[in-house]
Amino acid sequence: MNKTSNRPSVNFLIISSIALLWNIMGAFAYFGQMFMSHKVLSSLPKPEQDYFINMPIWVTVSFAAAVFSGLFGAISLLLKKKHAVYLFLISIILILAHQYYIFFIQDHIKVEGLELILPLTTIIFGLYLLWFSIKMNKKGVLN
Repeated sequence: MNKTSNRPSVNFLIISSIALLWNIMGAFAYFGQMFMSHKVLSSLPKPEQDYFINMPIWVTVSFAAAVFSGLFGAISLLLKKKHAVYLFLISIILILAHQYYIFFIQDHIKVEGLELILPLTTIIFGLYLLWFSIKMNKKGVLN
């Protein structure tokens, strides 16, 4: 009898672990932004100070929800749970909302110059994690 296994591969474990580490770093970035002291804020260049001071609440909420849905998605992926797909879907939608504000409303290039690596990497990695979780769900790895 030829049995196929839905046991995750080593690649699955590596990608899921990287996803968890990435999203833990995102959580640290969120907490760093939320609990930034006045002293740290005042040491930033004026455009960055304005960016943080004038950020609408919906942008902060989208940042927090994107980070934590991604974090719980990564944990769910490691635990091989199907709802990882939905958590990554929520995360990428909120990442795109947050990035829309950064690029089109706030004018990121005016604030940060050409430092586009992190925002673009966040979008690409978010899309990749959504695709990967869908693929693992279709393969029967997630339950």
